[in-house]
Amino acid sequence: MKKWYLVIDVEKCENCNNCFLSCKDEHVENDWPGYAAPQPGQGPSWITIEGVERGQYPFIDVGYLPAPCMHCDNAPCIKAAKDGAIYKRPDGIVIIDPVKAKGQKNLVNACPYDAIQWNEALMLPQKCTLCAHLLDEGWEKTRCVQSCPTGALSMRHIEDAKMQEMIKTEKLETYQPERKTSPHVYYKNLHRFTRCFIGGSIAVRVDGKDECAEGAKVTLSNGANEKIGECMTDNYGDFKFDNLEENSGAYTLRITYTGYETKTIKVNLTKSVSAGMIFL
Repeated sequence: MKKWYLVIDVEKCENCNNCFLSCKDEHVENDWPGYAAPQPGQGPSWITIEGVERGQYPFIDVGYLPAPCMHCDNAPCIKAAKDGAIYKRPDGIVIIDPVKAKGQKNLVNACPYDAIQWNEALMLPQKCTLCAHLLDEGWEKTRCVQSCPTGALSMRHIEDAKMQEMIKTEKLETYQPERKTSPHVYYKNLHRFTRCFIGGSIAVRVDGKDECAEGAKVTLSNGANEKIGECMTDNYGDFKFDNLEENSGAYTLRITYTGYETKTIKVNLTKSVSAGMIFL
């Protein structure tokens, strides 16, 4: 049968918080029996947005990671719940029963992604329901997906085999796969949040003035002198090699530009780093 998946493109998220607001709009003071009791008007939402800054001034970027409930196939919260208070539907959505879960505060700590919040007023653990009450009425999108202005969030309602194909073709990943929870939330361009880059700018001096070296070829090699990648500088003379592993050690940048001598730069990568302005 078809199952629901949420796909999030980290590169497209701008931290606008529309997903946060639409979740509040759908659930604050609204009771959806069988799905969720009302969400508190104040305090954490059922989707958070984490941010990370990479690099050093002036060569930096920021990545944002929207993080709702992951709707795991191997959900630790289901195992921790008493009396079937949390269950997984055949379509892949994980639901906290708003009646059976009452008083089970321990479930907040059962989620390795910190997706479960405690509603003190109702004495109830709560989380993202993937707008199951709307999907069951025929909606094709959750409220957060519907409100995302950049298309960073999207829904998939497909069979498992088709999803596995999509994971390969779109290069989708799960967050923190070492937890082995088999989430139904997948990320595209996750490296923008979890991995590192080496960047910099190339310039030349022409008639006593500094000029950006557009079209310079930059080759990146690792400590074993194996070629990792190659790119051309843009019209600002900038280059960037992304999706590199943190603390991966020594790298070599080799820069060639017509009319100038080839130059090599050594870089030690711990976290994302800018090689600065390199003059040929």
